[in-house]
Amino acid sequence: MQLITLASGSSGNCILLRQGDAAVLVDAGISCRRITAALRTLDVDPAALLGVLITHEHTDHIAGLATLTKRFRLPVWTAPGTARQLLCRAAAREEGLHPVEPGEGFELGPFRIETFPTSHDAAQPMGFSLSAGGRRAAVVTDLGYVSEEVLDGILGSHLVLCEANHDVEWLKTGPYPYYLKARILGDKGHLSNEVGAGLALRCVERGARTVVLAHLSAQNNTPARARTVAETVFRGAGIDPERDVTLSVAPRSEMSPLFEV
Repeated sequence: MQLITLASGSSGNCILLRQGDAAVLVDAGISCRRITAALRTLDVDPAALLGVLITHEHTDHIAGLATLTKRFRLPVWTAPGTARQLLCRAAAREEGLHPVEPGEGFELGPFRIETFPTSHDAAQPMGFSLSAGGRRAAVVTDLGYVSEEVLDGILGSHLVLCEANHDVEWLKTGPYPYYLKARILGDKGHLSNEVGAGLALRCVERGARTVVLAHLSAQNNTPARARTVAETVFRGAGIDPERDVTLSVAPRSEMSPLFEV
């Protein structure tokens, strides 16, 4: 199984996972034009996608969804509360929506997909783990804190893409208004570098060998800062981030390297 991020950050999120000729997207938060161009660069026919998994209805996760699903008649799997929001926003076709309660799993082509609830200021947000060929990858961003449901959903994955949104001090002393700082730091906001690195460490201690830090803030973080924090946390636990694990940071506006799971 392979994972590639097409974009990752507050301006747009889209992740491709594929197993052989089968491929699925997690979120579609950039334009349909950018998604299709990226897929064709990877020799993936957009019309052949098995579908799109949507974590929640915020614009940076669904910006290209309406055009993508209309043009290629793609099905969408998401939580019931999110599905209602997509219909209200005309972001997906009703006949193509497949609501799945967080905590339930389903089969999609060669993939076994498990879902789990997350804490974020959206209607019914959730994360995904995908298994194929005896390997497992988990995608978990946009959460204010790490719940037991999140841990149950991702521990044991061989690859984890997890949030490292902000540096707490940079956020607190930065130009954002108070209400936005409070939102990001709250239990329905985003994970800091330290908490995201701690979550990644838990996964590495349970067998993950690839960690992708994702959904970085453009104003309150940098790839170097997120990586440095994760390296420090790993080394503090006796894990060499250069030898024991593949540690990467997802680019904001372009494709990541290809990660083999």
